[in-house]
Amino acid sequence: MHTIDWLILIGYLVASLVLGLWLARRNRNEADYFVAGRRLSGWLAGASMAATTFSVDTPLYVAGLVGVRGLAGNWEWWSFGVAHVAMAVVFAPLWRRSGVLTDAAFTELRYGGATAAWLRGIKAFLFALPINCIGIGYAFLAMAKVSEALGLAPTPQARLTLLAIVGVLVLVYTAAGGLWAVVVTDMVQLVLALVGATAVAVAAVHAAGGMDALLASLRALERPELLSLVPWQLRDGQLRWIDSAGISISTFSAYIALQWWSFRRSDGGGEFIQRLLATRNEREARVASWVFLGVNYLLRSWPWILVALAAVVLLPDQTDWEQSYPLLAVRLLPPVALGLVVVSLVAAFMSTVSTAVNWGASYLTHDLYQRFMRPAASQRELLLVGQMASVLLVVLGVLTALLSNSIGTVFRLVIAIGTGPGVVLVLRWFWWRVNAAAELAAMLGGFVVGFGTSVVPLLRIDDYGERLLATTGITAVLWLVAMLATPPESAEVLERFVLQVKPAGPGWRHWRQRTGVEPQESLLDLLAQLAFSCAVLFGALLGLGGFLLKLPLWGWGGLVTAVLGTLALRQLPQLQGSLRRALGQTPQG
Repeated sequence: MHTIDWLILIGYLVASLVLGLWLARRNRNEADYFVAGRRLSGWLAGASMAATTFSVDTPLYVAGLVGVRGLAGNWEWWSFGVAHVAMAVVFAPLWRRSGVLTDAAFTELRYGGATAAWLRGIKAFLFALPINCIGIGYAFLAMAKVSEALGLAPTPQARLTLLAIVGVLVLVYTAAGGLWAVVVTDMVQLVLALVGATAVAVAAVHAAGGMDALLASLRALERPELLSLVPWQLRDGQLRWIDSAGISISTFSAYIALQWWSFRRSDGGGEFIQRLLATRNEREARVASWVFLGVNYLLRSWPWILVALAAVVLLPDQTDWEQSYPLLAVRLLPPVALGLVVVSLVAAFMSTVSTAVNWGASYLTHDLYQRFMRPAASQRELLLVGQMASVLLVVLGVLTALLSNSIGTVFRLVIAIGTGPGVVLVLRWFWWRVNAAAELAAMLGGFVVGFGTSVVPLLRIDDYGERLLATTGITAVLWLVAMLATPPESAEVLERFVLQVKPAGPGWRHWRQRTGVEPQESLLDLLAQLAFSCAVLFGALLGLGGFLLKLPLWGWGGLVTAVLGTLALRQLPQLQGSLRRALGQTPQG
């Protein structure tokens, strides 16, 4: 890096710090600090959600996936699009209607008694410390790789120093400014990250000789997985599995049919839920979810993938494909442009870490300290505890980063230890019989089984798909037994939940009749919206890729699917009315 690039980076870090400290004036109580006083617009909340998932590790992770497994490897994260569409269509208004401060606190709205209290405390502890610290360490690991590849810190000592400086800056503005500082800086960081990703993609494709030359070079490598959106191809009139992709049939099946609903984020996920709870109303919560979907899957997928494909051609001797992204940035970009890309990567890192720190601190403060230790704590005391918890999480996150050197491995571990409870998290919104014991068994069972089958030598299951299937199956047995062996929640608890949240579906019909509450949309309506919205998202995603990579069948097929999905959504009220009449269902469904 040149002097001008260093000056751009330093200027950005100082500006972020000043902005965060200035926004600290908005924090007067716990709600301001952790949910921005519930005053966020949908656009700002959605941009913050997108910035949170656009960490410094994500372009490296995608580069590693494509370099090793080809385009189809992206289904490891594309498959979560179904859950994210469900978040936008189904769960965003429900979460905002609940009015809780954290998803852990939601457990004592949905359930009651000592089991619900235990569930809240254990969930807060697991999410705030082991799971969250793995995520923070994941980001620090990626930042270390980027700093090495960019020449920012060529020695281990220099890397540690750089990470310490950036970590302290993130900690200061996050601890001082709370969620307001996080979301406002996230907006700036998202713009920078998108500009940086586009700049690297344009430079990489140009260096490869343009898109036509790049595609020709990739085909000449005789690696069909590189340009295949699914891990099979039509050859000699038959569909053949692409073994060179390194994706087993069980693993790909788990991506498509299991992972997205079995994972602990099936109804939103902690950081996203925090943003939904911070919006002004239910409509803004839905807007936030759709903004996230557009940015996460449509705007930034393909710049990352183009860089990854170009790296296969431009860096043929590369062994660690995760480092190919920053290596191309250093080789191809001139001064100033390189500085801006470095800033975009640092910004992506800061947005993820700041969110994880504030989110984790909300559990430690609201769901552990205030709930179980100091129920009468003043707002000033809670703000102080939140700031101290932020410091603790950053320190633990850095220590976690020292335990691994593969971003993809850490990503799959995070999925494994969070697999299993997802179906319970969905069912609790639509079926009264799900109780606190069932969710507690699913959460603990999924964590223990997922960790054991990933790490413990005697229990380890190497095939990713088989591991997720085993974890989901064993966890299902555990939570079903726990639910059937324990009594349902009390009538008082269930009626309170129905009055507050107004859930849809036949699973609550009896309790809606008791309370006189009607759902705002029927379950049939929600399922139809979910199906057509998935058609729009995945049609647009694959259509864009098809046209970009000159795969006309995918391009036109995706475009037609997206258009038909959009038209169906516009005509949905009429379609739903006709279908309900045909099935003899009432609007309460």
